[in-house]
Amino acid sequence: MAPHQGRARHGRPRKRWLALIAAGAVTSMALASVPVYAVGTVVRVTDPPVPVAPAAVTPAAVTPSPVPGVVVPPAVPPAPAPSVTPSPTSPGPATPSRTPSSAEEPPAFGAYLHYGPRGVARIAELSRWLGGSELRVAHTYLPGDRWSNIEGLPGFLDSWAEWRRAQEDRLFVLNVPMMERNEEGVPDEEVRQLLRRAASGAFDHHFRRLAERLVQLKVPDTVIVLGWEMNGITYTHRCGPDPESWKKYWNRIVTTMRAVPGQKFKFDWTPNRGRDAIPWTQCYPGDDTVDIIGMDSYDQPRGMAFDEQVTEPYGLQAHVDFAKEHKKPISYAEWGLFRNGDNPEYMRRMLAWMDQHKPYYNTVTDYCPHGVWQCGTNPRASEVYRSILSGRGAPKPPVTPTPTPTPTPAEPVPTTPVRPPNCSPLELGDWVEYWIGGKLCVRTDWWERYR
Repeated sequence: MAPHQGRARHGRPRKRWLALIAAGAVTSMALASVPVYAVGTVVRVTDPPVPVAPAAVTPAAVTPSPVPGVVVPPAVPPAPAPSVTPSPTSPGPATPSRTPSSAEEPPAFGAYLHYGPRGVARIAELSRWLGGSELRVAHTYLPGDRWSNIEGLPGFLDSWAEWRRAQEDRLFVLNVPMMERNEEGVPDEEVRQLLRRAASGAFDHHFRRLAERLVQLKVPDTVIVLGWEMNGITYTHRCGPDPESWKKYWNRIVTTMRAVPGQKFKFDWTPNRGRDAIPWTQCYPGDDTVDIIGMDSYDQPRGMAFDEQVTEPYGLQAHVDFAKEHKKPISYAEWGLFRNGDNPEYMRRMLAWMDQHKPYYNTVTDYCPHGVWQCGTNPRASEVYRSILSGRGAPKPPVTPTPTPTPTPAEPVPTTPVRPPNCSPLELGDWVEYWIGGKLCVRTDWWERYR
């Protein structure tokens, strides 16, 4: 045998041959997670152990090693990647937490507080008194002393129009007299003559000017309470002296104002509750020129309970039924306390009535003897009004939808070799480690099994 071969057998072997000898002595090997106890057991150090069901490893899966005498255990399948649901390329529209239907929304309400700019300023003050309630309705009256005021005197409506334009869902309610000298006690015979002149078109131009002014002020959707309480005796624009002429006159006014370009007016026909001087049904001008059927309803006459106000002829129930028959919404442009003083029961029942029947709007008359905030003589009814309406319709902070997080794929687990316990590594060189698929180590506690 050649000398170099003898040195290889009996002297200090070279590293590569020692690796082959050690590999040949190994009868089996296992992963660090599945140790094999045998004399001189050799374990391959690979990736961190991954739990695998026992059925996943079978004898058929064992692959012969390219190095004779070394059995390579089956490869451990990698951990399945976590299921990741792809996010849409663009998020869909946010769904609000709750969208109230129109049936759930509280009726729009407000108050008559003053006819001029002070009335506008007091809207915010009343809102604060009501704990931040949203007063969506502003209400005032055109003076009925002369035609120039009925036309909407320049400057008179400016502050009201500015309030209305500040928010999209607000309502501006304007009571419009149909005659000048409207509260001067004009006798029936003169009223009759005026109504006949009016029915022939004598006063149309005054209402055209009013419509043009409202459009110029950018409040073309004003609710116009035209010729209110026409079934009574208070105003010159009353219906009783000549109902047929009165109805023709109403129709002429509405037709004239609707002819103005840009208008979107709603005309509110509003009698007094009860029969009064004439049944209000006799003054109804027809569905074509009426948008809202209103009613002014105060706590009167003296001693009348609320139930009777509901059931009396031409009372609250008759009003609701009449409007339903004509397919019109209802309103209460004027309501409040009166002949029965500080009556909390009336206040409670009237508010409940409006919550039940959902008027297009309501405005309490807030001065003495009718009012609640500006009238200190009605403390008990005032407290009822305040407690029921406090915070109603107050703006809520916007709900910001929580975006759905996009799942992030799990980062790969580091593949740093983990040395099993009680295992001494063997430095076999890159060539051997390449063929056996990793480093080898010898268990140092194998001898304990044979104690």
